Amino acid sequence: MGAFALGAAGLSHTSIFDQGTQAGAKRDRMVWWREARFGMFVHWGLYSVLAGEWGGRTDYAEWIRNNAKIPVDEYEKLLGRFNPTQFDADRLALLAADAGAKYLVITTKHHDGFCLFDTKQTDFSVMHTPYKRDIMRMVADACRRHGVRPCWYHSIMDWHHPDYLPRRDWERGTRPVNGAQFERYVRYLHSQVQELLTHYGDVGVLWFDGEWENTWTRELGLALADRCRALSPDLIINSRVAPKQSSGLNAKLARAEIGDFSTPEQEIPDRGIPGVDWESCVTMNGNWGYNRADHNFKSVPTLVNMLVETASKGGNLLLNVGPTGEGLVPEESVVRLKGIGEWMRLHADAIRGTDASPFENAGFRATRKDKLLYCFVPEWPASRELLLPGIRALPRRAWMMGEASRHPLAVRRVDAGVVVSLPDHASDPVCSVLACEFEAPVRAS
Repeated sequence: MGAFALGAAGLSHTSIFDQGTQAGAKRDRMVWWREARFGMFVHWGLYSVLAGEWGGRTDYAEWIRNNAKIPVDEYEKLLGRFNPTQFDADRLALLAADAGAKYLVITTKHHDGFCLFDTKQTDFSVMHTPYKRDIMRMVADACRRHGVRPCWYHSIMDWHHPDYLPRRDWERGTRPVNGAQFERYVRYLHSQVQELLTHYGDVGVLWFDGEWENTWTRELGLALADRCRALSPDLIINSRVAPKQSSGLNAKLARAEIGDFSTPEQEIPDRGIPGVDWESCVTMNGNWGYNRADHNFKSVPTLVNMLVETASKGGNLLLNVGPTGEGLVPEESVVRLKGIGEWMRLHADAIRGTDASPFENAGFRATRKDKLLYCFVPEWPASRELLLPGIRALPRRAWMMGEASRHPLAVRRVDAGVVVSLPDHASDPVCSVLACEFEAPVRAS
């Protein structure tokens, strides 16, 4: 199995991550990811067939097997109902591309153990449903056709595999652990990862999850990360490949110790995570997987401002959609992706390839890219003036993005920095963006 060995004596492992020689390689493989700043997450699986409903309740989603306490043999019956004939991989990839997302992360296997790809390791897969088509093959090919990097989500936790431990508390009486061998499950996990990294061409990211149970150790995480790197040297791996070792902000920092980037969930850290690559994964509504009853979707301005906030703090945004059991992205998600795309078509340069804001307390979000400074103005100031605090040099020119004329705006020095005189009206109904070009890279004192 390459970078790991399991036997009666346990696991023996020396990690390439411990050798201290990976900084240059990491810098090179992270270039496209840092440039992208925006990706689309796709949570789709057997649970989507149930649409969040079980036993009279309608508030479930991708965790439905665990939260509704569905016996494994009952859950397996869903195989016969998974037939997403309306799924169109090109339409999915094009939704991401048109929204301005540069990569797409899709669930190859979630915690329920069901696989959306043609795996030879289990019959609990899409190939044993009425659909009988390798969805990962379709997604990988479609992403490449539309200029989006295909990326895989893969759960370490597995509620279906007979060797995965621990069992759910509620099923211990019906699924005895006699004969279960966790080391055998680890081999299964490695075999599936090998399939995902060798059967579909170059993959941008392997996004692990479900690493928090006590059977999964740091050593196992290191071995899995090394296995991935041996199979695909340019692969980006998230920090959830190994368990966290502390709590709070320190946990976010520690969780980037083994993988390439940290993964705040449903939040954007107040000050970002300085010195660490990070990506906030966020739902559009209240669930990751499809829930027919959940229509509590964030607005387009809210989602655009979340993208602005993550970029202004030096991070990426991974925005989720949850297709239906038939394979369709809900119309509410489609409308919002199109709205984000309309904004991105005019303002993407202020997001992609940018660094965090140079300001501490400017009262507005900003990004920078070499000699360019981008200031985001979602609400038009009554004074029609914007102070760039601590900026000592006058910009060579200033203009509002999205205006074809690039009409130059007046600028002047004041003791507190530079003041830009804005037009009478906002340049964009969602979030206007002021662009300033300087003679030298942007710094604030």
